[in-house]
Amino acid sequence: MMKNKNSPSGPKPDRGDATKEKLLSTSIDVFGRYGFDGASTRKLADAAGVNLQAIPYYFGGKEGLYIAAAEHLAAIIGGHVADLRTVILERLARLDAEGVAMSAKEARALLTQMVQRMVGLFVSRQSESWARFIIREQMEPTEAFARVYDNIMGPMISMAGRLVGTILGEDPASERVRLKTLSFVGSILVFRMAHAAVLRQMRWDAVGPAELEILKSHAAGLVEGLGDNTDRQP
Repeated sequence: MMKNKNSPSGPKPDRGDATKEKLLSTSIDVFGRYGFDGASTRKLADAAGVNLQAIPYYFGGKEGLYIAAAEHLAAIIGGHVADLRTVILERLARLDAEGVAMSAKEARALLTQMVQRMVGLFVSRQSESWARFIIREQMEPTEAFARVYDNIMGPMISMAGRLVGTILGEDPASERVRLKTLSFVGSILVFRMAHAAVLRQMRWDAVGPAELEILKSHAAGLVEGLGDNTDRQP
């Protein structure tokens, strides 16, 4: 029997999957703007362009959607850094298995790649809604924060800490290195969390390709500055 040339060759798209994706994508922005209490189910459904009953049907209610949105956000951010994260973790695991210490030079190179990727991601328009969601959770942490922290923030900060410790020649688990790592990561996050202040201070209308290159160069300089005389223990 001959196939109908007009028949689709692949599986039909799942409407349920499309509905869930719309809710997850738009709810990050809605929750970020209005908070959990201010984001009514009607606002969430209208923003996604779906039926109001889709929220309890797919997520059990607003709270379920909120947790799922946090997990979705972590997955999105993780997807942007997954390849580099894999490269760094595999390299560290290989050196650990061989009992060989990573050189400070290699650690700087990997950390530079990492922070330049972060800068490019954080100044993108896409990250605006992420920042609003995460800032709210930073101020009043809920189970949603645990999902974002455990799935992406914590592992990324720990990986950065391993590289920072290598550069400084100190134990990555030490209090000093953990604090140094948090301060370092904060110096990158400022370009999103204080985006308006950055534009005003730098006298930029927006962050375009030229401005992004300036920020990436600055991030590389921050890595280069780690381990200088001001960073050494007395």
